[in-house]
Amino acid sequence: MSTNLAGQVLKETETQLQQDTGVDESLKPKQEKDRTVGSVAYMFMWIGDGVNLGNMTLGASLIAAGIATLNLFQTFVAAIIAIGIISAVFALNDRFGYRTGVPYVVQLRMSFGIKGSIISSFLRGIPAIVWYGFQSWVGGTALNEIVKVLSGGAFDSVPICFIVLQAIQIGLSLYGFHAIKWVETLASVVIMLALVYVFGILLNSHSAAIADNWVNTQGTWGLPFFAFIMVFLGNYAAIFLSAGDYSRELKTGMSDKKRGLLYFLPIFIAYGFVLTIGAMMAAATGISNPVKAFAVIVDNPYITVAVSAFIVIGAVAVNMVANIVPPAYVISLVTKMKYKASVVVTGLLALCSFPWVLVQDSSAKGLNTFILIYSAFLGPIVAILLVEYYILRKQQVDAAELYREDGAFKGYNPSAMLAMVIGAGAAFLLVDIGWIIGFVTAGISYVLLSKFAFKGSSFKKGTIYDASSN
Repeated sequence: MSTNLAGQVLKETETQLQQDTGVDESLKPKQEKDRTVGSVAYMFMWIGDGVNLGNMTLGASLIAAGIATLNLFQTFVAAIIAIGIISAVFALNDRFGYRTGVPYVVQLRMSFGIKGSIISSFLRGIPAIVWYGFQSWVGGTALNEIVKVLSGGAFDSVPICFIVLQAIQIGLSLYGFHAIKWVETLASVVIMLALVYVFGILLNSHSAAIADNWVNTQGTWGLPFFAFIMVFLGNYAAIFLSAGDYSRELKTGMSDKKRGLLYFLPIFIAYGFVLTIGAMMAAATGISNPVKAFAVIVDNPYITVAVSAFIVIGAVAVNMVANIVPPAYVISLVTKMKYKASVVVTGLLALCSFPWVLVQDSSAKGLNTFILIYSAFLGPIVAILLVEYYILRKQQVDAAELYREDGAFKGYNPSAMLAMVIGAGAAFLLVDIGWIIGFVTAGISYVLLSKFAFKGSSFKKGTIYDASSN
């Protein structure tokens, strides 16, 4: 397939969208001259997103009560399988956004309709806002620790640090992907250098304990192995759903294979390294909390500052990629606000998400329930988007039609809405592997519903089930 196809399709879409579409400029197809993110910056973006405390905790979770559920080989086999699936879904779902410059919230109209896409876009936007607040509060807590140490205890106010950090993130996000590029590059370099230092200490001083408690353990190829793969996928479920929001910023002319590598390599580097260090620290210390394990591994009076800095940078990096742009696009679409105003509103909503309650131990069960509820819908939505684009429409979509309020995609598509509910319902039957269950169930349901149900639906037009084309 020609590598300049994206540029050709993009130019055709731009020509067709000269008229006012009723949406903010940020939601219109990204023009070729404005797509400034190259392959190196794109890779750094995903490295910056992956090197954070949450992913390190995922690695530490492999060691339970000093015993590893998976050994080193099993861990990396599970990780490679998961990263391979993630990269494939990313490259498949980002193709429409890459070729047309259309964002995720508009891409949803292709399957769900203009009205139906509002519901499905909120299923991506609301969790992102909650996580935005959650990550910011964690980062604000860490920032408070830094200021408290540097001030000799004279300053101690998490709420103030939280507000300051949130203001910084809102300010950075006003510059869109221009800010994301350099923030993620800086974060990934700084954090990776710090992790290399910790990795060296672990090898030099704790190699025997790591070998005994993780590398050479028996482990299992049973349910824990597959559950680890599902957790891996769950971490990316929301991000690759809105893959088009990122690929539309990429320079044109990249092949599908190259874009796939732009996901696989940085995710493998970031996740592989961070997971490994998390597991190594847990194996060496018997402590599953990475922050506390850091303090044991690195015997340094300034360890609090170092660990806190890692948490702050990681929180900002994750929010800049995963938790700011998607909900801002949703707000722009629904309210007709300008992008910068939507970014500010997103930040204010994150402030109002009560993250100080979510981080409490007593809230952990409720937070996990919230994650399971919204995650159950993410696999089905991805499946519906892929079935629509690749099977029903054979990658032939008039992107300009997605912007016409009275066009082919007006209203809502009952087949997509019903398939999403069926897929989510199936996912709740076995939540440990709910993502893949919902994905497969929704995909099959959508094909069957599109073929046999709702005979008069206008959403059949342009698909393989379009009676007028037979």
